[in-house]
Amino acid sequence: MTEYHVLVNRAGWDADAENWVEPGHKAWSSDEITWGAWSVAESDLRVLPDVDGLDVIELGCGTAYWSAWLARRGARPVGLDNSTRQLATARVFQEEFDLRFPLVHADAERAPFRDASFDLAFSEYGAAIWCDPYRWIPEAARLLRSGGRLIFLGGHPLLLLCYPKDDDVSPAGFTLSRDFFGMHQTEWHDENGVVDGVEFRLPPGEMIRLFRSNGFEIEDLVEIQVPDGATTTHDDVAPPEWVKRYPPEQIWKVRKR
Repeated sequence: MTEYHVLVNRAGWDADAENWVEPGHKAWSSDEITWGAWSVAESDLRVLPDVDGLDVIELGCGTAYWSAWLARRGARPVGLDNSTRQLATARVFQEEFDLRFPLVHADAERAPFRDASFDLAFSEYGAAIWCDPYRWIPEAARLLRSGGRLIFLGGHPLLLLCYPKDDDVSPAGFTLSRDFFGMHQTEWHDENGVVDGVEFRLPPGEMIRLFRSNGFEIEDLVEIQVPDGATTTHDDVAPPEWVKRYPPEQIWKVRKR
């Protein structure tokens, strides 16, 4: 049986797919790897290992620009996504840029691949926030070979704590408005009060315990400091004054023992 949040998020991303065509095309057109909503350069963060020759699964690929970036660096990516319309956009870009790799419509909590099929499991947002970590982290561990890495970016827990509790529209403020203890699942609503997105985030201590219980050792946790002058189309997430002082995003890098 497909989980409620999987169906809600699939419908939401299918409905919103057209809004990601332009940014997806811009990313496919660039050879520079950047991270997150503020496009922080990988050349500054230095998170990625050498991916040449690696089998990579992108969990929640959207328009698959990350898979394209990795393919250009010698990786063998597979893009998996919950949204058929996002994947349709990715296929259009594959034709335009003459860069092809498998694209699979599936839920990252139940990936249709054999055990130990990949050297790197990756997510920029995607599964990292739209899938239940108690389901997708063990699934990523299953998919990885011994010594393989899981690397993913999502919203920082502090950002969630600073969203107004009963307001799904306003950006983060400078007051802690939500509970830290019990942090796990957050439902977002449209203007009619209908749930149109279900997001997941855990406190760092719980993430560490989850990694260890699934055979991972932690290599790094990068809490994104937005560089001066960086811009974003997502000012509804957090205002410039906020991201100057606090990390809006984080990157986990772990290795399977």
